[in-house]
Amino acid sequence: MTTQLDVSIAQAEGWDRHWMAPGERARDADVRSLQGAPLPLTGVRVLDLGHVFQGPYATFLMAMAGADVIKIEPPHGDMSRRRARDGDYPFRALNGCKRGIVLNLKTERGRELLLELSRTADVLVENFAPAVMPRLGLGAEVFLKANPRLIYASASGFGHTGPYADKLALDLTIQAMSGLMSTTGEKGGRPLKTGAPVADFMSGAHFYGAIVTALYERERTGRGRVIEVSMLEALFAPLLPAAGHAYESGAAPERTGNRHVADSYVPFDTFEAADGWVAIVCATDEHWANLTDVMGRPDLRDSEELRRLQGRIARIDEVTAAVADWTASRTREEVSALCEKHHVPAAPLRDVMEVLADPHLHARGFLTNQVTDAGPVALPNSPIRYEGSALRSLTSSPSLGEHTDEVLTELCGLDEAALAALRRTGVI
Repeated sequence: MTTQLDVSIAQAEGWDRHWMAPGERARDADVRSLQGAPLPLTGVRVLDLGHVFQGPYATFLMAMAGADVIKIEPPHGDMSRRRARDGDYPFRALNGCKRGIVLNLKTERGRELLLELSRTADVLVENFAPAVMPRLGLGAEVFLKANPRLIYASASGFGHTGPYADKLALDLTIQAMSGLMSTTGEKGGRPLKTGAPVADFMSGAHFYGAIVTALYERERTGRGRVIEVSMLEALFAPLLPAAGHAYESGAAPERTGNRHVADSYVPFDTFEAADGWVAIVCATDEHWANLTDVMGRPDLRDSEELRRLQGRIARIDEVTAAVADWTASRTREEVSALCEKHHVPAAPLRDVMEVLADPHLHARGFLTNQVTDAGPVALPNSPIRYEGSALRSLTSSPSLGEHTDEVLTELCGLDEAALAALRRTGVI
């Protein structure tokens, strides 16, 4: 059965010529796909114990920067392999260009093998609760004793110290405790989470930055270190406008829906068009003057009070209603095109299906159409570009344990008999 997504993807530009079939070794992508300089993390080996989103996103960015990322899963696999309504798309999107092995860390031999692998690695990444690795006898000090150059990278909900260190953490609870949910929702309505798991991915991006920073330091000192990233702390920066409002007014800001939290820009909202919604922002008085020209409203342009932001703040409901009346009879694209022509920031509000087929993202190589056993999908590359080096071509995410024999033979020197024995005892 053909779905809307199948049609959307088929309409985008042609299939990626660099697509590699399942089973092709992720590390070989560097040789095949690069033009010019090697990617900056080529030659870096990462042991990836990350699960779900936070850790895997950081290691995906490393893989797409050229690192040899070895994803280490328990016998039952990363839980994101078997999610409900979003299927395994998130797993596919976060684990391409990685080699995948199974290692049972609840067995003594499994822990020994991880320690042996760490001697060949540059980075070990985990995003377990802080007590998990020490409870297994695999605290950071164990790895750094075995390999003083190792970067031991740990991400968690609240960090390894402080009163909250042992609290359970998921994206929703972090959004709640961070203050983010208090700013999200309609005025007078209930607080809402963001529609996407921003705590997972914002902390994952910080995690990547922390790891690469530590690798840079190691180039100068020759020594590794332990680094950690907290989901709670990673969500603080987006609250800076709300915190500023709180300090200025002496109270936490009310929720404002799609309006700016402190009404620093007016208009600043989403407006209903004939075929959906469109976002319009007047960040300067000039933007407002231009918008009134587009709208054909000289009365608004000539109003002395509305010329300046403070006047528009005082009459925000009137201003918002005027813009809404103008957008209601036009399509999203018409509104966006007119605003762009007159240098007013605006954009159509798009749904996920439209984004997956976006011609700009496909033209830049960020989205790549691929055929999987579940049908055609568009998978993302890294948002980071390195001038002089081509984007690394995506390979499929590894099947569970796909590279176990390869990695343990290559890095631990195990033969077929040893591998067979490990399987019989449930280590791999």
